[in-house]
Amino acid sequence: MKTEAPHILLVVEDETLAEITAFRLELLGYSVKTVNSGEAALPAVADRPPDLMIVDLKLPNMSGLELIERVSNSNQGEDEVWIMALSIEADLDAVQQAYNVGAKDYLVAPFDPLTLESKVEQVFQKVGRTV
Repeated sequence: MKTEAPHILLVVEDETLAEITAFRLELLGYSVKTVNSGEAALPAVADRPPDLMIVDLKLPNMSGLELIERVSNSNQGEDEVWIMALSIEADLDAVQQAYNVGAKDYLVAPFDPLTLESKVEQVFQKVGRTV
């Protein structure tokens, strides 16, 4: 019996960063959908809840923090979406804000692809999913 690959929703406005990150994750065996705004992410989550969302905190119109909070508040319980914040901000206040609204991990950009790989693998180990 073949199981479906873990699904990642990547919410990043920067097209180049989105393409590179999605490509790397797909090479690792993950199913990846990319969107470039919070407004596009909400229906994507409703349509197919991801196993992991990676959310850039700097998004147009709706901030990444607002998106994380909205998804966290609406997806709780067994089907809770694991959210990793992505930001160029490395200071403790920015990290704490992301955790306060519902992020469970934080990735500072620019990032080493091996760091991304390690963090994503750790998430799926915690939730009991593997590629």
